[in-house]
Amino acid sequence: MPRETKLILCPLNLRHIKVEYNAYDEAVEMAQRRGAKLIVATVAPEIERNLNIYDSDKYWGDELRKFVAAHPAEGVDVEYVVRKGATHRQIVKLADERNVDVIVMESANPKVSDYLLGTTASHVVTHAECSVYVVRG
Repeated sequence: MPRETKLILCPLNLRHIKVEYNAYDEAVEMAQRRGAKLIVATVAPEIERNLNIYDSDKYWGDELRKFVAAHPAEGVDVEYVVRKGATHRQIVKLADERNVDVIVMESANPKVSDYLLGTTASHVVTHAECSVYVVRG
């Protein structure tokens, strides 16, 4: 009997989102098929390099909402989460805290084609307690 999927986490790197968002499309489709809730998350840097960003939680939260508005998740309950810190650690921590059933994420920075699996995805696959579905670009 297949496991029930109630909560899906899809971490997005908004710096590369114009180039690659296959994992988001997969996560939305999976949530639609399984009737699951979708957490769309991004991890902001602890210290912003762009001095025009005064409130990174608000800025990146707004960017997440703009992205989802441009790529609607029809019929899916979507929650937005912004975290700060090391991306690979924050994804695993969020998945553990929220008792996520599956993480759906990109394999690597789309500009890094030499790697089989990006360092963030590799860490998440190794340390997450839940299933991890890695989408290759």
